[in-house]
Amino acid sequence: MSFVGVGEWLGRRDLYSPNKIGLIDVATDTRFTYRTLNHRARALAAWLTETYRIEQGDRVAILAANCPEYLDVFFATALLGAILVPLNWRLTPPELTTLLTDATPKLLLHDAGQQTSASEVAKRLRATLPDPPALVPLAAFPGANPALAARATPFTTQDGEETALILYTSGTTGVPKGAQLSHRMITWNAINTQVTWGLRETDITPISLPFFHAGGLNVLTTPLYHCGGAVALLRDSEPGAVLQTIERERCTLVFTVPTVFQSWQAHPAFASTDFSSVRFCVTGGSSCPLPLITGYAKRGLVFCQGYGLTEVGVNCFSLSPEDALRKIGAVGLPIFHSQARIVDEDEHEVAPDVVGELTLAGPHVCSGYWRRPEATAEAYRNGWWHTGDLARRDSDGYYYIVGRKKDMYISGGENVYPAEIEGLLVTHPAIADASVIAQPDARWGEVGVAGVVQRTPGNISAEEVIAFCDGKLARFKLPRRVVFADALPRNAMGKVVKAELRARYIPAAEA
Repeated sequence: MSFVGVGEWLGRRDLYSPNKIGLIDVATDTRFTYRTLNHRARALAAWLTETYRIEQGDRVAILAANCPEYLDVFFATALLGAILVPLNWRLTPPELTTLLTDATPKLLLHDAGQQTSASEVAKRLRATLPDPPALVPLAAFPGANPALAARATPFTTQDGEETALILYTSGTTGVPKGAQLSHRMITWNAINTQVTWGLRETDITPISLPFFHAGGLNVLTTPLYHCGGAVALLRDSEPGAVLQTIERERCTLVFTVPTVFQSWQAHPAFASTDFSSVRFCVTGGSSCPLPLITGYAKRGLVFCQGYGLTEVGVNCFSLSPEDALRKIGAVGLPIFHSQARIVDEDEHEVAPDVVGELTLAGPHVCSGYWRRPEATAEAYRNGWWHTGDLARRDSDGYYYIVGRKKDMYISGGENVYPAEIEGLLVTHPAIADASVIAQPDARWGEVGVAGVVQRTPGNISAEEVIAFCDGKLARFKLPRRVVFADALPRNAMGKVVKAELRARYIPAAEA
């Protein structure tokens, strides 16, 4: 028995629907059929083999903005059984050097915009690695060459356990680790997404989140290619361009993180954009504020909320549009082929409405961390992946994320979950964004510090922020200090980088 690897998906689509549009490059208004996409990926696979001797297990790194060539690389490396290592172009050359020293790729691919950074990284790697990667521009790719495509030799897999991607975690709490995403994991994430959300081959989505993050590749992109849908690819999340794309291309599904949805809502074109083709919106990465849900509802748009991690697949829970208001704050029910438990410190399952650590099991779990056996053993225990997220399950079986285990603090002997406070703060009409961190306190052990972004500077004072929470939260949960910021530091998926907040606002002697 053999497994259909991810690299074979375009070949299957070429067989079933060769003339169907699978990709729209919004920047150039170029449309690619599945046959063309298949020829591009296979020609690139043959070129990588013949020119650079890329074979199964080799790592190929890419430093580039979203573009059609990025998807060519993804499917070409998967076809060869090689491992793609997408890199965050927001990182500095020293940070990128650290990741590539860990991944040891044969090639470092780059677009024109990243040439300077890639050259600097390559120079650093030549000084530290015995076999540094070759530097290859995306512009050198062969394109849709049927004759060259015919020379591609796909690798075979019995169970799909071979790694297809190494995605480095965002590093919100420490040094990034490379999660190994297998062909099996990517396939089951696609199956779960199709079954749970009802994806169709007629669906089309605008993709603006970067492919270096699991959300850009695996929330809707790979699931739609699995079922024969289409992707309208944007270089970034500029509101005007995305809204125009949704209307012009008659997009049916729209995914991004809450902060980006908020930026679209604030754009002048939001009120006049034709959203009649959109079946639903999908959001994740951080909690979805109620004002955002109600604001989009006024335009006839509903949300499917969800939850996921790089290590366990980005689509692990789903909250249907009908439950968006009835179960406000929930991430929903587990996806179809998944198991979820909430456990205490002794790994015993807790009762409903008791907070514990969320653990997940199923074919959508990763293969562990690249070259980090100790970290893998810590996270994957007794067949369950320990997410590090604190959660509770209500009596109806709906799950709620309370916060990161490492973010929880203890004030006066009571557990405090920052996500609860943050969820309340953003309901204030004068507050655009908020995050809560802990500060050591001689009397209480730890107290909360609220970082607040105002909608209009000067419209609310620190005292008013605390007064707003008083009476809605137990007194031990009230922030003891409020600091105002122009913006909160966030990673590519919209999650607040709390380590940076602590560095800004907690004195070194106290941290």
